[in-house]
Amino acid sequence: MSIIDLASERVRRETFNQPKGKPAAAPAYKSSISVFGLGYVGAVSAACLADTNHRVVGVDPDVRKTAMLANGKAMMVEPGLDDLLSKGVGAELIGVSADAEYAVFNSTVSFVCVGTPSREDGSCDIGYVEDVARSIGKAIRAKKEFHVIAFRSTIPPGTCRQILGPIIEKESGGVMGEDFGIAFHPEFLRECTAIEDFYNPPKTVVGASDERTQRIIADIYAGVDDNVLFTSIEAAEMVKYVDNTWHATKVCFANEVGRLAKACGVDSHEVMDVFVQDTKLNISPYYMKPGFAFGGSCLPKDVRGMSKLARTMKVDAPLIDSLHSSNDGQIMHAMSLVQRTKPKTVALLGVTFKKGTDDLRESPMLTLLEMMIAEGLDVRVFDENLDLDTALSHHLAHSKAGSGNAGGLAAEMPKLVAQSAAEAVNAADTVIMAHADPAFARAVEARKGEVRVVDLARVWPEAPAWPGYDGICW
Repeated sequence: MSIIDLASERVRRETFNQPKGKPAAAPAYKSSISVFGLGYVGAVSAACLADTNHRVVGVDPDVRKTAMLANGKAMMVEPGLDDLLSKGVGAELIGVSADAEYAVFNSTVSFVCVGTPSREDGSCDIGYVEDVARSIGKAIRAKKEFHVIAFRSTIPPGTCRQILGPIIEKESGGVMGEDFGIAFHPEFLRECTAIEDFYNPPKTVVGASDERTQRIIADIYAGVDDNVLFTSIEAAEMVKYVDNTWHATKVCFANEVGRLAKACGVDSHEVMDVFVQDTKLNISPYYMKPGFAFGGSCLPKDVRGMSKLARTMKVDAPLIDSLHSSNDGQIMHAMSLVQRTKPKTVALLGVTFKKGTDDLRESPMLTLLEMMIAEGLDVRVFDENLDLDTALSHHLAHSKAGSGNAGGLAAEMPKLVAQSAAEAVNAADTVIMAHADPAFARAVEARKGEVRVVDLARVWPEAPAWPGYDGICW
């Protein structure tokens, strides 16, 4: 009998063969979890779950991985991992199997940790995940107990609900959310610090098909993280992509700063050490909610200034250089939403660069307004903080490097201003919500269903089901 078979037989014997005629003893472990895929994430998960007193069955078609795991060893280098695996095997909390059915029948939850490599076109190859979904589906066909499948492999949003769930339903004959539960449960383990990250996670995220599945997965982390974040399956899938793309963005940004600082004779680490001390703005949720484009007196001009400095110093800074084009793209997207409504008269509620200020300097709303006028639309604007005399002069003084016809717009603006939000809305067939102002919301709600709404500020906490409503960040 091979070492894999021996390990599997040990788990089988010790878990289920209770002496006849005696009540089954309460298990000394918290729960039983099968881990499909014993690569980096799977091996670390198996080791840490066993260390927190869960019984684990590892499954992988690579006999080298299962054989090493059965001996308390991993195939990759990770500080502390071999010690935890050896401890788990010695405590008889870790076993292995090549049999998916055996693993499913001997667990209440299956963690799917197989690879999702890139295809040649850059898309995500979910073939391995689909194969595991089929195997688990076939296994739970004969299982009476509710079984949870938690996918941890990075996959595009919609994959669990649209592809993997239906595969399991077809193979099992069961109904998702009733006979079995699925979840996307992303991992946030960094190589070299993975075990520390397991015990001190930045967050624990679960997007599940049903509340029962949420509760079962959350219970696994009792004592490790009692603040599990529950969300939709699709949001959980997207979070993983967003996290890694943001980390990559930070690396590129810091490296561009480093190249530029060095060219200027400045210590880049000294600069960034100061930068990260600001947890109110720089390292915080601020600026991190999707919405409309940036504007104002600082961001546009300082991004231009940084780009110009890089060019002067002959430093390549493509990320910094791309910021204005990305910002312009958000304004173009807003214009496309307006065009989709096929308007004749448009009410623009909010003109200053953000709510609560009278500052028009490089307001993206003005750029949008110019586009609408250029298309021949009849536009009415309202902003209670708008002071045409001072605001327009400031805007003109700061628009030399900006795009558009600032002078022409300044001459046209007084003709467009309404006296109230209600006046602007009542004259329009399309309303643009540029500021999240309760007064604007009331004016629109009075005509809901009668006017089309383009919401750039996520005015309502939940997207209204009104005919013609469209939000830029829903």
